Amino acid sequence: MKVLITGAGGQLGRDLVEAFAEVAPGVGDLIAIEHGNLDVGDEDAVRAAVDAYRPEVVVNAAAWTDVDGCETDPARAHRVNALGPWWLARACARRGARLITVSTDHVFSGPAPVDGAGQPRGWSEFDAVAPVNAYGRSKAAGDELVRRTLAEHHIVRTSWVSGARGRNFVATMLQLARERGEVAVVDDQFGSPTWTRDLARAIVELARSDRYGTWNRTNRGTCSWYELAAAVFEMSGVEADLTPQPSSALERPAPRPAWSVLDPLHAEASGLLELPHWRDALERLLEEMKG
Repeated sequence: MKVLITGAGGQLGRDLVEAFAEVAPGVGDLIAIEHGNLDVGDEDAVRAAVDAYRPEVVVNAAAWTDVDGCETDPARAHRVNALGPWWLARACARRGARLITVSTDHVFSGPAPVDGAGQPRGWSEFDAVAPVNAYGRSKAAGDELVRRTLAEHHIVRTSWVSGARGRNFVATMLQLARERGEVAVVDDQFGSPTWTRDLARAIVELARSDRYGTWNRTNRGTCSWYELAAAVFEMSGVEADLTPQPSSALERPAPRPAWSVLDPLHAEASGLLELPHWRDALERLLEEMKG
């Protein structure tokens, strides 16, 4: 299997490169391209890269994930997050390749859906999208363009991603605690924290399967950002004065969904890997960050 990874220099991209090399015996050529060498928003460049390398599978880890930046520059967000996956899907269709592209919980709206008993449930792959910000709209558009263009595709929705190499919530909490000694974190937004190494292994699994379509791939369990911060400090042994605050206390250009929990039922019932609980993943992430 010949695999081309875009966005290979990002926190997920780096773990994808290692996961394909270590976890997937039978992978032949592995081509890892960082953003500086391929702008997925450039159709000609994308077509040229896919034609030159002739991959069997393209894994798109390239995206503009600055939520507030996307809100202030929606044109750039659309070019990278919507047109980028589309250009890749079109190029894959020409070459007979498959595409795996990474999506987000931000395609959904704020309030939690409820089950038959009136209790909050996670978003499924079949719930209607209703993004509340430009980032989510750009990603939802990219997902739909891929669906319309390429039958053999995998759209991987994930949430609250952190890796040992890159900017993310876990790294920010540790930095703020050490620099200030006190941190205020919102306690009214809920999601499923996901470690990039677990996510990368789930993507490798899809690359080696014929499970086409949209899949929720996150670590198990649910927490608030405040609860996640508390777990970071507890597990790392870093002391900080942690206080909760409402989302309304933050002045940000882009609103955030209040409920980012993704339901893994469809993926697991289809025979895909059950990912570990987020606390287990966080413990392993913090251990890796020490090294």
